[in-house]
Amino acid sequence: MRSKVLMWLALLLVSLSVQPAMAQDMASAGGSVAAAQAAASGELKGTSGYRLGAGDKVKITVYNEDMLSGQYEISGSGIMSLPLIGEVPVAGRSVPEVIAYLTKTLKDGGYMLNPSVSMEVMNYRPFYVLGEIKDPGKYAYVSDMNVLNAVALAGGYTYRAKKDKALIIRASDPEKKEQVAKPGDQVMPGDIIRIPERFF
Repeated sequence: MRSKVLMWLALLLVSLSVQPAMAQDMASAGGSVAAAQAAASGELKGTSGYRLGAGDKVKITVYNEDMLSGQYEISGSGIMSLPLIGEVPVAGRSVPEVIAYLTKTLKDGGYMLNPSVSMEVMNYRPFYVLGEIKDPGKYAYVSDMNVLNAVALAGGYTYRAKKDKALIIRASDPEKKEQVAKPGDQVMPGDIIRIPERFF
C-alpha cells in the first residue's frame, strides 16, 4: 500500500513539474504564431517601413462594430475622422502604430472592453515623375515600384534624359531634399522623381 502511495506522489510531482514547462512552450508557440501572422500580413506589401500620409485610403475593421468599421481617407492635414473617436492624426505613423492607438483609445475611453482592430491600405497616395520624360505628372502607386517602372509609366525617357541617374524627393523626408537614385531603387507613395537632362 505504501509503495502505491509513493508511486502516486512521484507521478503527481512529475506532472506538476511538467505543466509549467508546457504552459511556457504554449506561450512561446503563441508568440511565434502571432509574429508569423504579423509578418505574413506585412506592414504594407512592398513598402517596408511605410508611413501613412495625406491622400492614402485605408480600411479599418473593428470586430463586431459595424459603426466603426469602414473605409477612410486621410485628409490633406494628415487627419482621419472616425465615429466615437473623432479626429486622429495619422500622417507619419505606420499601420501598426495607428492600430495600437485606436485599440488603446477604444479601450481607455470605455467604448469597448477588448477591442480587436485591423487596418489595411486600400489606395496609396500618388507619386510624381518630372523632368526628361515624355509624360510628366502624377501616377497611381503600385506595390514594389522602382524608378525604372515609374519612368515607364510616364512614357519613357526623352532623348535628352540622363538614363543612369534620377533625383528623388522622399515623401518621408521632412527636409524634402533631392537625393540621387538609381533605376532599380524603390519608389514609395508620395515620392517625387525628377529625371535630369544630360549635357553631352
